[in-house]
Amino acid sequence: MNILVINSGSSSIKYKLFEGETFHMLAKGLIEKIGLPVGLITHKGEKETVKLEQPIENHEAGISLLFSLLSREGGELDSPDDLGAVGHRVVHGGEHYADATLIDEHVMRTIDECADLAPLHNPPNLAGIRAIKALRPDMPQVAVFDTAFHQTMAPEAYLYGLPISVYREHKIRKYGFHGSSHDFVSARAAHLLDRDIKDINMITCHLGNGSSMCAVQGGASVDTSMGFTPLDGLIMGTRTGAMDPAIVLHLARLGYDLDRIDRLLNKESGLLGISGHSSDMRDLQEVMGSSPDAQLALDMFARRVRMTIGSYVAVLGHVDALVFTGGIGENDDYMRGRILEGLEGMGFSMDAAQNASTIRGVEGPISTTDSIPILVVPTDEEGYIARKTRSLTA
Repeated sequence: MNILVINSGSSSIKYKLFEGETFHMLAKGLIEKIGLPVGLITHKGEKETVKLEQPIENHEAGISLLFSLLSREGGELDSPDDLGAVGHRVVHGGEHYADATLIDEHVMRTIDECADLAPLHNPPNLAGIRAIKALRPDMPQVAVFDTAFHQTMAPEAYLYGLPISVYREHKIRKYGFHGSSHDFVSARAAHLLDRDIKDINMITCHLGNGSSMCAVQGGASVDTSMGFTPLDGLIMGTRTGAMDPAIVLHLARLGYDLDRIDRLLNKESGLLGISGHSSDMRDLQEVMGSSPDAQLALDMFARRVRMTIGSYVAVLGHVDALVFTGGIGENDDYMRGRILEGLEGMGFSMDAAQNASTIRGVEGPISTTDSIPILVVPTDEEGYIARKTRSLTA
């Protein structure tokens, strides 16, 4: 049984096709510019790469094109019937889902109801689901929610200091995101350590353009850095991360409207806003010697991650492993080194040579022998979704 994993955006569809027994990736691609005069599809199979330019009216047209491409002569599927199930990344499941779930009409209504909590993500996620349903009504579909892994947090972790009536009426609380990544890398880290995940505590650091951290106790999330939205927590590529909420009120009194504030906090801040140069960590490291603002952005990023590590040590009581993942966490040995500076008193000691050689998809330890294990674990959110889909549809 082959499994298709889909991540639907407002004008794009990212996908990967997996063989359903070994989870070997057969193909991946991106359909983009949906709804524009000329759409683009880039499909990378094991034998060839196909690029097409043509109008793609909507998500259903994009999925139809994808099915045709997969079952073309010499394609990855002998026929469309060789596809056994589809797994979808869905950003927000609210308080309704603590794990992946088979999609039916009730699940689709719930995803739609949660659109108020993720207006940029849930509607296009749902568009991908509806496109599959229209084309292949009997195809099993599975929703894997970014928020699900964090539903194990206790109320004292997920509630804000607002009146409890605000939470009960509007469900304003910490939800957390990147749950598939935190779940996957914590399980993988336990395997690498040859430990039962139920017996260990760890801190997972998913660091990229969007960054979050998670305190994992016995395989369950007990706290995470992102909050009601992905804006909270760490400084990111273009997001502020945590800040005094009264800043929003002050900006409003200065004449900033809500759309301007939203754009400022989510698109113009973070590494980009601080440095005035780029949201990309690599660009900042290239100019940090000549740009004090680029150096400042790097310093602030590292400091915020260190602070969160310290707070999670306090939450967990003891830590058995610290795990880095995501584009920065997996590949940026400089930033990992900056983050780990001064943490020896907490038991974290980095092996500089091992750190420098652990990049570009390499997994393994970067700690000294007398340190709490520090691991780099490349994330595999699509593979995780494929496995969840298989477990519910086999």
